[in-house]
Amino acid sequence: MTDQAPPAYTGPQRVLSGVQPSGALHLGNYLGALVKFARLQHEVETFIFVADMHAITVWQDPKLLASQVREIAAAYLAAGLDPKVATIFPQSAVTAHAELAWIFNCVARLGWLDRMTQFKEKSGKHKERSSVGLYTYPVLQAADILLYKATQVPVGEDQRQHLELTRDVAAKFNHDFEVPGFFPLPDAMTQGPGARVMSLRDGSAKMSKSDPSDNSRLNLLDDADAISQKVRKARTDPEPLPETLDELKERPEALNLLGIYAALEGRTSAEVLTEFAGQGFGAFKPKLADLAVEKLGPVGAEMRRLMADPAEIDKVLAAGAERAREAAAPTLAEVRKIVGYWGA
Repeated sequence: MTDQAPPAYTGPQRVLSGVQPSGALHLGNYLGALVKFARLQHEVETFIFVADMHAITVWQDPKLLASQVREIAAAYLAAGLDPKVATIFPQSAVTAHAELAWIFNCVARLGWLDRMTQFKEKSGKHKERSSVGLYTYPVLQAADILLYKATQVPVGEDQRQHLELTRDVAAKFNHDFEVPGFFPLPDAMTQGPGARVMSLRDGSAKMSKSDPSDNSRLNLLDDADAISQKVRKARTDPEPLPETLDELKERPEALNLLGIYAALEGRTSAEVLTEFAGQGFGAFKPKLADLAVEKLGPVGAEMRRLMADPAEIDKVLAAGAERAREAAAPTLAEVRKIVGYWGA
């Protein structure tokens, strides 16, 4: 007699992802997430939320949080997400996220959370001063994903460990409650070119909204002049662009700008390098600046238009929340029965 693997999940294919409303979105968010969401919505059932519950694991000004949620939603719409196709909603508007997270808190193990490197990085030397929410953040993330039985999750390298924990939670729930195949074990989606955009000031550091230097990033709400100036001031080196990518391995700033150009134009870095090989950054940067203005300018303009009419955004979010609640309700009802809640 041989051990057999438990039955695999056989439900529908779904994608889920979200962005925290905790600062201005930038080029890295746009290339690494938003344009991918816009493409995915036409390929598979897609749920995209604004992660306001995750945002409050660190202090957020309550007077600003709702407007920050609208700004993220405006970015989704400006980047091409269609609320008639994708389900776009605020995380906190679907209370099932919190209820399932509590059940998963009772499934996940402390040892799993102790291994999460992102908590260690964010809490630093004073983890006892961090919120419990920051520590259990990956469990809520597992609830976000599994509430909709998402089978695929677009993740960057910094979130892969959390997705592995989600798979562990799903597998343990299925095993402990003897419901094989109830939850899927979601797979990471590789994000392709442009997924990791680096700082304009330091090619070894990821572009980040928390960087104190605004010149380190291209914000989606930057105007044409700001975009152009930041690109022209971006750190480079004195050497011209080489003929092969291998020659750029020790030149992170040059490799970053080349990658940004390629991602904005929908080409490979090798193709762009063929065009600009032998040219210096005095020739390359103006071309990159013009391309960035061409691609990001309309996104910023549409965001500003939407943000000037909060009622329009709220209408989209309310409709999305209703659809999300309808999608989440059957899963939560089944889970309540499985764990033995009274009245379920």
